[in-house]
Amino acid sequence: MHRNWITFLRIVRTGVINFFRNASLAVAAMAVMVVTLTIILLSLVVNTTLSGTIKQITDKIDVSVYLKDEVTTKQQRDFTQRLEALPNVSSTRYLSKDEALEAYRQENIGNQELLQAINQTDNPLPATIRVKPKDLDRVKEIQMFLNKTENKKLQSEEPSYSGDRKEAIDKISHAANVLQRVGIAGIALFAIISVLIIFNTIQMAIFNRRDEISIMRLLGANTWYIRGPFVVEAVIYGVVSGLISIGLIKALFIASSSTLEASSLGLLDIGYAERYFNNHFWILLLIQVGIGVVIGATSSIVATRRYLKFKTTKK
Repeated sequence: MHRNWITFLRIVRTGVINFFRNASLAVAAMAVMVVTLTIILLSLVVNTTLSGTIKQITDKIDVSVYLKDEVTTKQQRDFTQRLEALPNVSSTRYLSKDEALEAYRQENIGNQELLQAINQTDNPLPATIRVKPKDLDRVKEIQMFLNKTENKKLQSEEPSYSGDRKEAIDKISHAANVLQRVGIAGIALFAIISVLIIFNTIQMAIFNRRDEISIMRLLGANTWYIRGPFVVEAVIYGVVSGLISIGLIKALFIASSSTLEASSLGLLDIGYAERYFNNHFWILLLIQVGIGVVIGATSSIVATRRYLKFKTTKK
């Protein structure tokens, strides 16, 4: 046990020495890894921020179903119960004609012309059932239910999920899905590039030390004693790159809060993103360093395995 511990410390020490010895080779590898980890972290923060913003928007979106005046209370209750039984319906709220009129007045409290026009006539607004969907991508399920003949007979006009409103809801849902796919694709692309560059960096380090490795093999060194320092070296790449990347994001938020007057960029709420980053700083730091270590160690193990497989025979 004591011998194994000494061997481990020697491997770590050699890896650290190699890191500083090969600093010029490590710069390119760490630069790409910093970019990769920064993109990963930015994608995580941006996607979380967009999800939070879109949730705030979608929580305010509902489908309004307008009932005919002759619909009885029993028909309305039965219709509402069938609506609530749909898988994509989160909740429903029934508004009588008087309640619909009061809600209209509250929603247009700043528009005196509309309020004056509505007050000059008898209540023209129908009783309404406001349906809140669970998933905007599946609102068509609710629409298909409403378009059934027996349900259509109860409605005075088309539900609010139509025309411009339908188009706006669909655009919000589509934008969220596209941004998530783009973020995942960007992360995957730069992760692959980072792995390839670290792989080649380790290969160059092995090539530069090929004579030393051959001597170690002749003296009886096992595979992991030879491979270990390269793995340690690549792990250091990951740790340093993770620290640099999260430092860059921190600096970016500090700069944006002091130089940008706007609190948001379209759907991206900068304030929300900064709060999320600060509240989860240590978790994000661990994620960054962990991803960096995994990328570095994996690249190093593959590179050394390939070399040792073809250049040596002793296991």
